[in-house]
Amino acid sequence: MSELIWDCQAFASLSGAQVYEILRLRSEVFVVEQQCIFQDPDGADDRAWHLGAWQAGGLMAYARLLGPGIKAARPSFGRVITAPAARGQGLGHELVRRALSECERHWPGQGVTIFAQAHLQNYYGAHGFVPVGAPFMEDDILHMEMVKA
Repeated sequence: MSELIWDCQAFASLSGAQVYEILRLRSEVFVVEQQCIFQDPDGADDRAWHLGAWQAGGLMAYARLLGPGIKAARPSFGRVITAPAARGQGLGHELVRRALSECERHWPGQGVTIFAQAHLQNYYGAHGFVPVGAPFMEDDILHMEMVKA
């Protein structure tokens, strides 16, 4: 895999080609691979920071960061994806570390809330997240609210 270029940009700073690649990868993974029909462009993208790992072949990893009050009282991140071609190399864990770092940079000292697919509870637990409340269904997938203080 060629060298990755990480960046975190506000929506207004993204090029049309970058927005297309973000939406393409999100559709490939969430709609096609996970067979989940849902409204991905949900009205929050224009208020988000978009963290990506890019290389010549396109977007390899991505997460959307939202400020307090958009999806949760605390800052949050979601739409966490590693491209199928880039899996198995630890890129997902690096993505979560960078998402946490960016949340701290943009919203210092506020902690982070995520709404993770329930089967990933241990994955996010390895990054210090703890579950809050009972699992719930979202888009026909069991999810769990998790927080990191």
